[in-house]
Amino acid sequence: MKTHTQTLAFDVAGTGETIELTDFAAVVAGYTGRDAAAVQHHIDELAAIGVAPPPAVPMFYPVESVTVSPAAALDVAGEKTSGEIEPLYIRHGGRYYLGIASDHTDRHVETIDIGDSKRACPKPVAGTVVAIPELESLSLDECRARSWVDGRLYQDGTLDNLRTPANVVELLLERSDIGDGDFVCLGGTLPVIGGEFVYGREWRIELTFPDGNTIDHTYIITKGQQS
Repeated sequence: MKTHTQTLAFDVAGTGETIELTDFAAVVAGYTGRDAAAVQHHIDELAAIGVAPPPAVPMFYPVESVTVSPAAALDVAGEKTSGEIEPLYIRHGGRYYLGIASDHTDRHVETIDIGDSKRACPKPVAGTVVAIPELESLSLDECRARSWVDGRLYQDGTLDNLRTPANVVELLLERSDIGDGDFVCLGGTLPVIGGEFVYGREWRIELTFPDGNTIDHTYIITKGQQS
């Protein structure tokens, strides 16, 4: 899996430290639901509208590292794009961190090629992450994930329907050539409220931990040449 040079900095919550990734792989994991039957049902639904089924479950879609950004404003080219909150698994210097990202996607391109739809839009990320002592013991089951579009609640629920972080990362490393290198991986999402995509301008994503601490990020989408 090819990496590209780009500096991506995160503040590590509660430590006063900053990490900087400069040469890293960027990946979006798809079909990461824990319930295999539910995942297959979703694949069948997509197939019914012309979306080809994935060759493997879960799937890992590489994206350009330069599109991963904590910027407050990002350009997109398409008219039908929308975001979704996802946990962000980060490895830097052999250590793991947890953040959040928005899998902003071009929904028109998605009906043609899912990988291309992921690469068509920037991937907004929060600038704060949490250090993870042991990935194997990290559970997000009791974490509450929410997103809003133009002030309207768009997603709301826990992440207990997703594969565990350790499982996603294990499969990513098995199926790629990342080796011991740095990477960021978006780990999956939860359904949108009402089941229909919304194409808005202002997006907010938030992950709340069982102790009440949160990571959040707000970004604005503008129309034009994507950055």
